[in-house]
Amino acid sequence: MAAGPAAPRVLNVNVGVLGHIDSGKTALARALSTTGSTAAFDRAPQSRARGITLDLGFSCLRTALPPQLGPGPGELQFTLVDCPGHASLIRTIIGGAQIIDLMMLVIDVTKGMQTQSAECLVIGQIACQKMVVVLNKIDLLPEGKRQSAIEKMTKKMQKTLENTKFCGCPIVAVAAKPGGPEAPESENPLGVSELIEVLKSQAYLPSRDPSGHFLMAVDHCFSIKGQGTVMTGTILSGSVSLGDNVEIPALKVTKKVKSMQMFHTPVTYAMQGDRVGICVTQFDPKLLERGLICTPESLHTIHAAIISLKKIQYFRGALQTKAKFHITVGHETVMGRVMFFSPAPADFNEETQENLFDFEKDYLYQEEYLSKDSNSSEENKENDQAGEIQLPRQQWALLEFEKPVTCPKLCLVIGSKLDTDIHANTCRLAFHGVLLQGMEDKNYMETFLPKLKVYKLKHKEGQVERVMDDYSVIGRSLFKKETNIQIFVGLKVKLSTGEDGIIDGGFGQSGKFKIRIPDGLKPDTKMLLTVASKKKSKAGKGDPSKEDESSKNDSAQPVTISLLFKRYVFDTQKKMIQS
Repeated sequence: MAAGPAAPRVLNVNVGVLGHIDSGKTALARALSTTGSTAAFDRAPQSRARGITLDLGFSCLRTALPPQLGPGPGELQFTLVDCPGHASLIRTIIGGAQIIDLMMLVIDVTKGMQTQSAECLVIGQIACQKMVVVLNKIDLLPEGKRQSAIEKMTKKMQKTLENTKFCGCPIVAVAAKPGGPEAPESENPLGVSELIEVLKSQAYLPSRDPSGHFLMAVDHCFSIKGQGTVMTGTILSGSVSLGDNVEIPALKVTKKVKSMQMFHTPVTYAMQGDRVGICVTQFDPKLLERGLICTPESLHTIHAAIISLKKIQYFRGALQTKAKFHITVGHETVMGRVMFFSPAPADFNEETQENLFDFEKDYLYQEEYLSKDSNSSEENKENDQAGEIQLPRQQWALLEFEKPVTCPKLCLVIGSKLDTDIHANTCRLAFHGVLLQGMEDKNYMETFLPKLKVYKLKHKEGQVERVMDDYSVIGRSLFKKETNIQIFVGLKVKLSTGEDGIIDGGFGQSGKFKIRIPDGLKPDTKMLLTVASKKKSKAGKGDPSKEDESSKNDSAQPVTISLLFKRYVFDTQKKMIQS
């Protein structure tokens, strides 16, 4: 499948090995694999020195094609992606999860679920279809109690996975490296052949599509004397052949493919899902540690984006507009600021088109992502029933990046708070979503954002000061002294007694204003206001400074004035709109 039509069929399935630090992921990958790649088994000098995996390591395991994957001779190749478990390396894990078909969650059987195991589970739920749980280090359990300890931990894990999409997934107990890292190589791993059988039973034909633009996630880049520079990675979409031109978009450089290998075997063609090394000439490997390569001009560098998103349920706390998050887009992680918005309240239950954003519609600005525990804002209270907040089917965010990112359309986006204390027992992943629209123009604030119709509802309240005649009243406390009342002229207001009015203009210098009542004041309203103003003038006769006091302590219920309008957040003219 991968090496042109003539070769025997090799089906490649990418298996992510994820879990908490020191749960034995690298030892497990080593016990499973038959062919190490250039990136495998903590080859990097800093990895070896620190004894932890710092980067994605890749190796492979080949086995006969199981019957469920079709007739005929062929091989099933599991590409094992060993993801680092160290908390500060979560960005690398997120990058790895996007190329994984099947996930192995490695749990230290003596410790159970730990903070990072939980984060890996969250990433798996976002980016992966199937999972196998591996309880590692069973050699550390005393032999007499081993079986019951394994059963106990298995039950515990089943309970943990109950409300996830991995409910009922296989759980396998192993000891990848009995005796620990220092033990002699002659010690045989326990349970690994059973694990291979489980992996084979879980393998499926991942949907692979050679059409479309070529896009590959490069995770290592190194030079080979006399050959050139090799970029190794996994093909995310499309296909590549010898002699093709590929672009390194972050550097705006295009190179020709000179040769290709898949696990030390030369090939002339590779497609989506394959793990491949591509050799080019005259390129300095130091310029690209990790990143994307693609069909020339098929990727875009963007400064901001609109995404559809969902909050990750284990994240504690609200997602606030204007907050900064670490945003992982494609294979890059950058800081970005968010602004959340939802459909207009009338459209909360409307089905939205998946992976499309409609610029014709109006959207409602939100101070925070709406969830069961958010504080309901004024706008949403209108459609609350019995104080219960109504949640829209879909919510979006505008992301503004601190530095531009290069990524494909419709790619996965994850927002996290990676600056949270590593040792705090809390999930740092906050939301995940899909990038719907990127903004390539640096001046997107002027050129693009005015097209985005996100509005805020404004509600101002004032009071009727006194009646002028049957068709007009004077109002106060709606505007500050310095407000230019002229811009509000013509806007509709409503009195608490039911009359509709129109702001006619300012009155005097203290922020008071005149309201025209086209249908005239009701007799009851006139009575109410006349009584109130008589009381006021009596109280104020002796001392003018008491006039204000008396109006505040007025026992007659004042007649209030409500002004409601909406304003589009990105409207440069800041127009006030009333429906």
